[in-house]
Amino acid sequence: MLVFENLKLAFSSICANKMRSFLTMLGMIIGISSVIAIVSLGDTMRTLMANEYKNIGLGLSYMFIMTPDDVYTDDSLFSVEDAANIKEAMGDSLSYVGFQFSNRTDMRVGRKNKTLYMTGLAENPTAMQNLKIIAGRMLTDRDFQEKHKYVVLQKETAEEFFGEAENAVGKTVKMKLSEEMEDVLVIGVYENTDSAFMKLMSGGSMETAYVPESVVVTEFNWSVYFIVSDTSQMEQVQARVKAYIARMKNIPQDYIQLSSAAEEMQSIDSMLGAMSSVVGAIAAISLLVGGIGIMNIMLVSVTERTREIGIRKALGARTGDILTQFLIEAAMISAAGGAIGTFFGVSAVALGGMAFGLETVVKPQVILVAVAFSAMVGVGFGLYPARKAAKADPVVALRYE
Repeated sequence: MLVFENLKLAFSSICANKMRSFLTMLGMIIGISSVIAIVSLGDTMRTLMANEYKNIGLGLSYMFIMTPDDVYTDDSLFSVEDAANIKEAMGDSLSYVGFQFSNRTDMRVGRKNKTLYMTGLAENPTAMQNLKIIAGRMLTDRDFQEKHKYVVLQKETAEEFFGEAENAVGKTVKMKLSEEMEDVLVIGVYENTDSAFMKLMSGGSMETAYVPESVVVTEFNWSVYFIVSDTSQMEQVQARVKAYIARMKNIPQDYIQLSSAAEEMQSIDSMLGAMSSVVGAIAAISLLVGGIGIMNIMLVSVTERTREIGIRKALGARTGDILTQFLIEAAMISAAGGAIGTFFGVSAVALGGMAFGLETVVKPQVILVAVAFSAMVGVGFGLYPARKAAKADPVVALRYE
């Protein structure tokens, strides 16, 4: 009953000074909403990056040769024959071996010209790019082996040149595969299924056309890409590929540098996590500022209500009762600020996700920690004014005007 009475007193005091109470809460509102929004943004980015790397394939790796003196010779580069030998030696443990060739190129149909990206795909092309074909067909191993001058166009490219995606299949376009424009047959059209996040990150980059890698790859290449069939055997297969390349090139294994999609994902995740924590901690400073605001207003409240405190003590209120009354008032201000801040923080994240077409991540534990921290700040900074009120001499308090 006493707690209920203190709650009523605290609520009455807050309502009696609405504007002052709101301005006191403002620091908590800004702090809570900032912490939730920033940490949730970091978690959203981490989740989106993890999903994108899963789409790319965590089995993807690439190797290149780096000599101590940085002197490059033909033995430091990879030829088409080298890639074929690696694929044959590794067998089913690798689902794809190629050079990930990608370059800007020009395309022309009649008087229409367009600049786009041209990417080459080796054998088992769907292992590297599982395109959503909406007309025609995908590139095949035979297209690569027989060096067919075929191309799979992006839907937007096909529509720009031929009006409808279906109309493009079987038509010829002129593309600069190497130095000169050549006739290339359109065998398929695909729809870009990149997530909104990837489209946002790429800034609406140029469209991509896919051709057999054998018709565009140069004689020597800096690095060789491969996809491990079973990611649970990732390290063992990588070690085997590295050892094979060292024997094939007759170089020490230390010269061979390895990188993988899994390592890149882990590195980016760690970086985003650290950034989110640091920025979130900086935003949390505003909670301390809000706590100072609560302490300041509570001190003013104690001063204004000195006579009230004296009357309560004269009527038998104990020191603990007065302490509890003012602590509850500070906690209510802090809790109200925390609740409003949580609403604004979650709303900001949700609206941002809707605006950019992103699936946002708001972890409940982030909200709980932020609100709990704000409550501790409110009670902590309200303790000094409450103790001051509780220790007031009732005789002096009754004489206060």
